Amino acid sequence: MSYVSCALRAAAPRCLPAPWRSPRPFSSATGPTTKKSVPYQKTLKEEGSGTGEPSRPLPPSAEVVVVGGGSLGCQTTYHLAKQGVTSVVLLERDRLTSGTTWHTAGLLWQLRPSDVEVELLAHTRDVVSRELPAETGLHTGWVENGGLFIASNKQRLDEYKRLMSLGKAYGVESYVLTPSQTKDLYPLMNIDDLYGTLYVPKDGTMDPAGTCSTLARAATARGATIIENCPVTGIQVRADNFGVKRVYAVETAHGTIQTPCVVNCAGVWARALGRLAGVHVPLVGMHHAYVVTERIEGIQNMPNVRDHDASVYLRLQGDALSVGGYESNPIFWEEVSEKFAFGLFDLDWDVFMQHIEGAINRVPVLEKTGIKSTVCGPESFTADHKPLMGEAPEVRGFFLGCGFNSAGMMLGGGCGRELAHWIIHGRPEKDMYGYDIRQVASVSLPSRRFHHSLTDNNRWIRERSHESYAKNYSVVFPHDEPLAGRNVRKDPLHEELLRQGCVFQERHGWERPGWFSPRGAAPVLDYDYYGAYGQERHRDYTYNRLLGDEYTFDFPPHHDIIKNECLTCRNALALFDMSYFGKFYLVGPEATKAANWLFTADVSKAPGSTVYTCMLNKRGGVESDLTVSRISPGDPASPLAPAFEGDGYYLAIGGAVAQHNWSHITAVLQDMKLQCKLLDCSEELGMMSIQGPLSRVVLQEVLDTDLSNEAFPFSTHKLTTAAGCTVRAMRLSFVGEMGWELHVPKADCVKVYQAVMQAGARHGITNAGYRAIDSLSIEKGYRHWHADLRPDDTPLEAGLAFTCKLKSSIPFLGREAVEAQKAKGIFRRLVCFTTEEKVPMFGLEAVWRDGKVVGHIRRADFGFAIDKTIAYGYIRDPTGGPVSLDFVKSGSYELERMGVTYPARAHTKSPFDPDNKRVKGFY
Repeated sequence: MSYVSCALRAAAPRCLPAPWRSPRPFSSATGPTTKKSVPYQKTLKEEGSGTGEPSRPLPPSAEVVVVGGGSLGCQTTYHLAKQGVTSVVLLERDRLTSGTTWHTAGLLWQLRPSDVEVELLAHTRDVVSRELPAETGLHTGWVENGGLFIASNKQRLDEYKRLMSLGKAYGVESYVLTPSQTKDLYPLMNIDDLYGTLYVPKDGTMDPAGTCSTLARAATARGATIIENCPVTGIQVRADNFGVKRVYAVETAHGTIQTPCVVNCAGVWARALGRLAGVHVPLVGMHHAYVVTERIEGIQNMPNVRDHDASVYLRLQGDALSVGGYESNPIFWEEVSEKFAFGLFDLDWDVFMQHIEGAINRVPVLEKTGIKSTVCGPESFTADHKPLMGEAPEVRGFFLGCGFNSAGMMLGGGCGRELAHWIIHGRPEKDMYGYDIRQVASVSLPSRRFHHSLTDNNRWIRERSHESYAKNYSVVFPHDEPLAGRNVRKDPLHEELLRQGCVFQERHGWERPGWFSPRGAAPVLDYDYYGAYGQERHRDYTYNRLLGDEYTFDFPPHHDIIKNECLTCRNALALFDMSYFGKFYLVGPEATKAANWLFTADVSKAPGSTVYTCMLNKRGGVESDLTVSRISPGDPASPLAPAFEGDGYYLAIGGAVAQHNWSHITAVLQDMKLQCKLLDCSEELGMMSIQGPLSRVVLQEVLDTDLSNEAFPFSTHKLTTAAGCTVRAMRLSFVGEMGWELHVPKADCVKVYQAVMQAGARHGITNAGYRAIDSLSIEKGYRHWHADLRPDDTPLEAGLAFTCKLKSSIPFLGREAVEAQKAKGIFRRLVCFTTEEKVPMFGLEAVWRDGKVVGHIRRADFGFAIDKTIAYGYIRDPTGGPVSLDFVKSGSYELERMGVTYPARAHTKSPFDPDNKRVKGFY
């Protein structure tokens, strides 16, 4: 029998290395180990699995073919059948669960720092604890023993208090406990180093075999076909008459199934399956391990434990514990074997020992407890620690449901339902943008998550996936940035701004300005793996130190620096480098027909006009907000003015959502078979925004055109020259001030930038970054897509009805849904709140109205001009009635931050410049 303490001594006769400093090579080292066995009474492994004939004959065709019989494959198949798709086939190369699902720990924690994930987890819990037993009469193996999050410092407990406040908006019962209360709940726990804990009584665990076999039974009863021992060998893809690649059939070792839709739920093997269809799937395989102890007296009925600061979890296993965690030096599975089924690796104690130390510290009885077995199996991880879901941009009809970063069991129910809805209706019900594979761009397209130059870059994927794994249990701070995979995409002003102290943020590969440090340059260095794998850790790393200074839920140390950027913009002028914006052209004979259908506002105006508009989905949800400018063809053609026949529109879109917009527009154009093109000039053009009361004075010295209100009114644009270079100037603002955007060919960006800064020097111009934009824009009441504006929000709910051409007879995508909602009433409304007390808020705070929780905050920041905290959140009437403006005005509000409520005032108009005078030049 092995003992936990013996394992610790054998693995580390020396002192344990500090976190992030355990050197070891990438490849696995094998050696003696305890018995390898999962701790479940039942698995679906059988003698001779993976050989012989498929479990049933293949049908000649199917509406949907799901590949992979793990958690996501079974959940997706079940939800497809439940939503009415009877001709759905699940193909599993071996037996259900045989890949990565069979050995999973099966933990389900209801609270995460994401409102969407809280909703997804709630559905999984409902499926395994209620739906499946009711449908089948079978027990899924769900055990509701509760969950306990451990905090060893104030920052960690603050994070838990944020989760508790969010949970109140969703009815998730949770309590912050003192160390002594924690000891009463869990007598075997060491509380000497505890700051506090978060207890969620209705968390629990799932049994992988019980859950998946019950899902299969329920799906089959609804008409689905599940075929085991049937490996997929090919995906047939054909181009339609417009050159669009679409799924045609699935080839297996036992026959071919014709289908228009394939769902890749192949886990670690998803990358190989994607290659069969020509689809990039950016994930990596890693070893993930836990050990199972012998019996522990007094452990029965204890909650599962997550000690994030020790990076360890303790799962109740009857009268024993499973102990696992996330280390800084995980082992990569270099060569993923297609024959691997119900397999486990030998446990590498040199890697695992850091979890042993953390577990013994938390539950000291483990030091004298035997180890019954070890479980070390493969799991798939992604570069941003988010799953990959949705329809691939390369091939229509090829969907992904993979890359779940060890969370496939607990997210499986919610994600399976959303994926099924996505397949049937073309989009999910919830806001799944953060998981959407369409943000993983193909060649020449920008993306939010991974640019095409990254998806085939093994070094980049490895670096980012490593950091995501290593930081899996780190506190999620509002302003954290990755250190891995940086400096991949730089705009033309990068070096210029770096010298001036720019502290960069990373968005989909781009380095964009965050804020400007007066202490000088803070370059991002090559990734050092936090000192793991024998890498030498960076010393005196300025950028990392500045990030570390902001690891707080209070106002950050750089609060006053960002304040200066904001107030300089309000009182003089500031220059914002926004070059990472998406810049598309919609051109061709039917471009106006496409624009009328795509955009909620009437954009078919004369060349020189610019219109702020939304794009919607069929349900009326906002897929984007953007500016659309009518243009004339270039002669000769240039990045500022392409040549085209017919009509042309220039689309400027927030860089973080550019690929989402591209995919949405492209899908509409393909489905409607319109004769027009979408051109991408994002990499060819830079973009500077000069904003503030003195912007006209300064730019009049630089631009060769009249900038008066009469000659250059708000929401117009024109080609002009700046410092001898042709630019497109647009009079727009995203911060609520008079100002202009300059769209500049990349070769001319530095020259134009220097000319503006030189002209502005005597007027007090400053550089400003996106942290200032966030503050200034929320102060003015401008929306941020995917923060206070998402695909499950409508323009009416978000206060953007003015963008909809409802007074015209022009049809547009989503119009019927918007008109129906207008007639029925608005039952959810976005509201602006301010608090007199100056407290930092970041989103997820609960909104109380007259003593009842009516919603939560989506986005919050500090407004320096009004000197108040500003927060936006959607509220509902708890009685189920419509949310009118009178309802908003009549309530008494409080915002709950980390368990403490603060009186708040609700606003029906922006608290800053509600009459929009400043953007029009009236000061």
